[in-house]
Amino acid sequence: MTYELLRSLGLTTVFGNPGSTEQPFLQEFPDDFAYVLALQEASVIAMADGFAQVTGRPALVNVHSSAGLGNALGNLVAAYHAGTPLIVTSGQQHRDLIIGDPYLGNREATTMPKPWVKWSYEPVRAADVPEAFMRAYAMALQPPAGPVYLSIPMDDWQRPLAGYTRVRTVSTRVAPDPERLRRFADRISASRRPALVFGPEVDRGGGWGAAVALAEKLRAAVYGAPLLDRASFPEDHPLFRGPLGMSVKTIGDRLTGHDLVVVIGAEVFRYYPYVPGDYLPAGTELLQITANPEAAAAARVGDSLLGDTNAALDLLLTMVAEGSARTAPEPMERPRALPQTPSSPLTPPEVYAALSRVRPADAVIVNESTSTMAQQVEWLPTVRSGSFFATASGGIGWGTPAAVGVALGDRDRGVKRPVLGLIGDGSFQYSVQAIWTAAQHRLPIVYVVMRNGEYSILKSFAVLEGTPGVPGLDLPGLDIATVARGFGCRAVDVTTAEGLEREFKTALTANTTTVIVVSTQPQKAML
Repeated sequence: MTYELLRSLGLTTVFGNPGSTEQPFLQEFPDDFAYVLALQEASVIAMADGFAQVTGRPALVNVHSSAGLGNALGNLVAAYHAGTPLIVTSGQQHRDLIIGDPYLGNREATTMPKPWVKWSYEPVRAADVPEAFMRAYAMALQPPAGPVYLSIPMDDWQRPLAGYTRVRTVSTRVAPDPERLRRFADRISASRRPALVFGPEVDRGGGWGAAVALAEKLRAAVYGAPLLDRASFPEDHPLFRGPLGMSVKTIGDRLTGHDLVVVIGAEVFRYYPYVPGDYLPAGTELLQITANPEAAAAARVGDSLLGDTNAALDLLLTMVAEGSARTAPEPMERPRALPQTPSSPLTPPEVYAALSRVRPADAVIVNESTSTMAQQVEWLPTVRSGSFFATASGGIGWGTPAAVGVALGDRDRGVKRPVLGLIGDGSFQYSVQAIWTAAQHRLPIVYVVMRNGEYSILKSFAVLEGTPGVPGLDLPGLDIATVARGFGCRAVDVTTAEGLEREFKTALTANTTTVIVVSTQPQKAML
């Protein structure tokens, strides 16, 4: 009965790693369903996250009771911050045993995944299981979208149910208050030098084109939101001024000279690390439009408006006055400086320069090389909607399996494009087993792993925070290519830009997943 409901909701792909308490759910698995096996639960979540973001549909996840859910929690944080609709399920012990705290019992099951799910539930009766899935589906989709969790006692699947026919649909968009939006539009029209900050909600909601049209109509400078997990504006556009920054001081300094900042589809702001400064420069005001009430409430400055960002963009386009009298902002500087002679090991800019020469125009990037993201914006700008993904949580171990989910999502919707996973050598170790799933499905992923032998981002933070002598920041002795071959991938080591270009071109026609390990110099992150 539950499978019939899942089929009617389009939830026919299950991401999981099965345990004994989940086998009753998976028995007699339907032929028209697909089971995507990952070798560890954190990878399961990230794969489902990438899949849901690309397909625009909720993804169904099945992990093991308690310990398995614990493994999954790190990437569940990323899914929550990204607003990804996931229905995460795990098995609970047999109802007759739960009272005795049995082995594999999930103690306080509904509490365990909080606060990183919108809703957490364990059915009181076996008969409630289908309706619990229906509510989970509705909760996951309704704005702000996000993951939900169901704990299901294993014996519930053995209890027959006469029928369940209450399949429902729910709204996924909430219109902004028209009067408040009109006041926002008037303030934008009156601004002398406005700045626009487009966040992940814009790209997730399909508002890329409207964002470009609004910026061009206003002739306004556009900045990327801090710690961006989806790009929502073409980074090669002449109005694009680059990333906003991360700390209070950096962002405040960056906005100097703007009398109005309009943040659409983003938090105000994702600050890190703590560097004190002014939240806004003197004489600067801020407006925020978001579909997330928590993001609106948490903003440290400015006036907020709740509503679907795509709907708000469409309406603003008709309300704001032309900004043709404004002086156009200077475009982002792209010095693209390279060493006069090739370096050994390569510098990150040399790696990105090589990739810029061979990257196909339709390639999608999944980035978890945290210390080199500024170089990516400089050399490999995102120019298409839905073609850049990064973790929303600040943890690592998301990018490698998320690239698998992105590639599977493309295959599900009939789209053929290469997936480029830009991964640091430290990040790669957190979820290296995800590449086995990529190899099993022969996914068109090219992982470029920058092997600098350290946690470079953490060394940058140590300098900024004045914390010398921190242990555990070096990563010697990693033979990443050999490990990748052990998981079934094509894998090579390269040391030159020419070698990287050659192997990348070969990977594009390899009909399997390739891991290219590039020896690089540590990069001081731009914080």
